[in-house]
Amino acid sequence: GAQVAIVVCGDETLEKYKGFWVQDCSAATQTLLLAAHAQGLGAVWCGVYPAKDRVSAFRELLRLPDHIVPLCVVPIGYPAEEKPSAERYSSARVHHEAWE
Repeated sequence: GAQVAIVVCGDETLEKYKGFWVQDCSAATQTLLLAAHAQGLGAVWCGVYPAKDRVSAFRELLRLPDHIVPLCVVPIGYPAEEKPSAERYSSARVHHEAWE
């Protein structure tokens, strides 16, 4: 029931280093999610790239040229429910100075 969705896309013609558009768009998406949360909105990162069928579907739907690649879609709206934070921290995944 989100009121709006943003499709985050990379433009391969603007790449200084091939493939780095994914990192740039991922950072932009994370910033978008944080900004939505700060405004009291709900938002979720829904992956598109690298699933070829999803990329093709969004290219067709939005009539994107070949050099524009959709990374993800972020629906944004007012949350229908409030869930408690999940505790996923595991000290076993933290390594100091070496992988040991």
